[in-house]
Amino acid sequence: MISSVQGILESRGEDWVDVAVGGVGVRAQVPSSALAEIGPIGSPVRLYTHLIVRDEAITLYGFRSAEERAAFVALLGVSGIGPRLGLVILSVLTPGTLVDAIEQGDAAALARAPGVGKRSASRIIVELKGKLDELDIAQLSAGPARPPTVADAELTAVLQSLGYTGQEIRQAVTAVSGAEADDRPPLDERVRLALAALSGLQGADTHA
Repeated sequence: MISSVQGILESRGEDWVDVAVGGVGVRAQVPSSALAEIGPIGSPVRLYTHLIVRDEAITLYGFRSAEERAAFVALLGVSGIGPRLGLVILSVLTPGTLVDAIEQGDAAALARAPGVGKRSASRIIVELKGKLDELDIAQLSAGPARPPTVADAELTAVLQSLGYTGQEIRQAVTAVSGAEADDRPPLDERVRLALAALSGLQGADTHA
């Protein structure tokens, strides 16, 4: 498996780049968003890659981050979503906004990608909602990153045992973890506060 390539940008097209790696030119298909960030010809570049082998072709797909690659692989697992459409989606949505759209059931955001109709958008939501924690991209959902604490881990474990999704757990943990460690209430009280926060969030969704 080729997990990444690093070299000098040799040439580029509408949806591909050639990278010179140790005297060998490697072509990778990339989202258009990557082309905008990849730099001019002759600049150093690193791509996180995913190789697809088929009878008619061996194609390498390249991404600017491991999270973007993980999002691409996740999309390939959805019935009816192939590599080209996956690249189109990631040309419009970042991994973080993709996570948000899926977890919030926002089919309109997904349908902004050319070629993704309402049916395809709904299928992406149904097949990936609640499953993105396994893909190391869910942490890119909106909101500033905060280092997890032991208290966060305790609360997360309880909420997982109650069957909440990763998105719901992150929202609840964020809602009740603002206090300094010495001022935090005991676990049972934090669980009560988290459940109250989730109830409020679900009520807001119902009336949206």
